[in-house]
Amino acid sequence: MIPIGTDVRLRRAPLANWLLVAANVGAFALADVLRVRFVDLLLPPLKASAPMLAEYLTYQFRHGDFWHLAGNMIFLWVFGNAVCDRMGSLNYTIFYLAGGVFAGWVFAAHNAHPLVGASGAIAAVTTAFLVLFPRVHITILFWFLIVTTVQLPAMFFIVFKIILWDNVIAPSFDRGVTSNVAFSAHLGGYAFGLLVALAMLALRGLPRTQFDLLALWRRWQRRGGLHAPPAFVDGRPARPVVVEEVQSRPLQPLSATPVEQLRQDILDRISEHDLKEAARLYGQLLELDPDHVLPSAAQLELSNYLAHTQQYAQACRAYEGFLAAYPGATDAAQVRLYAGLLCRRYLGDPQRAIAHLRAALDGLKLESQRALAQRELAAAEASLAGDPPADRQP
Repeated sequence: MIPIGTDVRLRRAPLANWLLVAANVGAFALADVLRVRFVDLLLPPLKASAPMLAEYLTYQFRHGDFWHLAGNMIFLWVFGNAVCDRMGSLNYTIFYLAGGVFAGWVFAAHNAHPLVGASGAIAAVTTAFLVLFPRVHITILFWFLIVTTVQLPAMFFIVFKIILWDNVIAPSFDRGVTSNVAFSAHLGGYAFGLLVALAMLALRGLPRTQFDLLALWRRWQRRGGLHAPPAFVDGRPARPVVVEEVQSRPLQPLSATPVEQLRQDILDRISEHDLKEAARLYGQLLELDPDHVLPSAAQLELSNYLAHTQQYAQACRAYEGFLAAYPGATDAAQVRLYAGLLCRRYLGDPQRAIAHLRAALDGLKLESQRALAQRELAAAEASLAGDPPADRQP
């Protein structure tokens, strides 16, 4: 299972993360492909038995082999771009390197052999991603007999698959077996990323939103997540809570923009299966931000609801927003087919229908769907040419 994308839409180019990826690839090319000797002197590994101070930085840019590098860079690209976008290039670079230093320190405290690789720093970036974007979905390349892609919630994939399974549970099955994987460095990086990202949010070192982990925690508290107060303290009746006293302490508001607040309200309504209200709020959201797109699963569910309730123009716009944001989605071809059907049958726009249907045919696998797309495409082309329109189908 390899992560290949997320629902996060970047606001700016994550230049610092791109440069870190390039630095790792460049160091590997020079040291391990071209065998340039000065790289070994400039970027030595971390010798855990007697580490030099500079080695806590330099080891992060060395890798054992191509697959070690490739795996790390995939994770850095998927999670690092979004974190860099939120933190800004300078803060992100400091955070990344500090995460690697802390991971190296944890490793050196428990091991004596050398350490190379960016895994510790990337582990810090991964849990920072979880803190900043806990409700997004991650697209996973999955293979078991067949190769396909699936979408999983970030909370599930990062906490249970990456942290617990890969670094705690699975290694326990191989006790006594020598492994080259620095699990202690990974766990140190995860702890660093989680705690530092939470602290940055709590101290306003990062802008707060309605979607970060602290915001979810506070909403859970407001919805009754706290335990009831004890009836007795030290053997004496506890002082009752006065409602007016509690209400007189307003919660500190988060710095959410109207767009962010609407987006969160829509996601909450979808999670509560109130699609009618979600659709109404989605219309308001598009008035403020015409190009805004929800997480892929939510966007698609809302698009289907709009089509089912015969709000065809809004449904087509929502489908097209999905396609613009997630062109590589596994169901993109089917979505293009739906958009083509709406444009041809209900919106009277054969030119848009033709574009969608032709693109759909490139990806549709089921023969019944391909046949439907071909019939609709022929009808749209005939309509555009001025031939009598085909009968509309329900």
